[in-house]
Amino acid sequence: QVQLVESGGGLVQAGGSLRLSCAGSGSGLSLNVMGWYRQAPGKQRELVASITRGFATNYADSVKGRSTISRDNAKNTVYLQMNSLKPEDTAVYYCFSRYANTYWGQGTQVTVSS
Repeated sequence: QVQLVESGGGLVQAGGSLRLSCAGSGSGLSLNVMGWYRQAPGKQRELVASITRGFATNYADSVKGRSTISRDNAKNTVYLQMNSLKPEDTAVYYCFSRYANTYWGQGTQVTVSS
């Protein structure tokens, strides 16, 4: 069983930065793709960024150039550094870990005020 715990969300003004963290526990995490989805009110959940065990990354066009995903396999932790935040980045951000199954964190709220 895999458990994921997010932290680092909060309220920030437009143009500001936040760093989200997701700490995982459970076997086989270092084999997994890890990353972040987000869901804004009334919208579908969308992929923000993902990173493989070998550190290959993938970003949504909406955050490309403003966000950096990284991971520490020794700590089973994935990070999302978000800069130049916009009000449209406001959402609940969910960490995920995927190999044979997909596991989710509980979500952390990010609110960007204009």
